[in-house]
Amino acid sequence: MGTSHPESRPWILNKIQSANTSRILDVGAGSGTYATYLQNNGYTGIIDAVEVWKPYIEEFNLYTQYDNVFEKDIRDHEDFNYDVVIFGDILEHMSKEDALKVWSKVSKSASHAVIAIPIIHYHQGEVNGNPYEVHVKDDWSNEEVLESFSGISDSWQGNIVGAYWADFDA
Repeated sequence: MGTSHPESRPWILNKIQSANTSRILDVGAGSGTYATYLQNNGYTGIIDAVEVWKPYIEEFNLYTQYDNVFEKDIRDHEDFNYDVVIFGDILEHMSKEDALKVWSKVSKSASHAVIAIPIIHYHQGEVNGNPYEVHVKDDWSNEEVLESFSGISDSWQGNIVGAYWADFDA
C-alpha cells in the first residue's frame, strides 16, 4: 500500500506552512506521500524519512524524494531534532504502549508533531507481504487520541481520519 488516507492532508499542510518549518521528519514514508504533497504545494525545506520496509524504499525510490532516508523501525530511531515530525497513518501500526513511547521521545526534541490516524474501527492486515502494514491498534477514537498524546494544541476530524497538531516548544 505505502500510502495514507488523503482527507487530512490539506489541514496538515496548512499547519506545517503556518509553523514556518525548515526540517521535517516523515515517519513511515511508504510511497513518499507526504514529501510529494508538501513539495507540490511549495515546501522547499529538508524532508527526511524513516521507513522500516526496505522494499518500499526501493519500489518508491525514496532516496530521490527525501534528503535522508533511515531504514529502521521508528521505535529504534533516536534523532527527533526536527521542526515537525509527521506520523501520517503510522501509530495504528503499533501497540498503544509503543506509540506513547515513541511520542515521548519525539516530545523531548521536536518542536512540533502531527498525527493523522484513523478514528474509526479500521482493520488492516499485511499488504503485499509487508507485516508492518497490519493495524495493531485499529480502534483509535478522537477522544482517545486527545487523552493519550501530550502537547496536542489543535485537531481536525474527518469521516475516517483525525489529524492532531502538537506543540512541544511552547
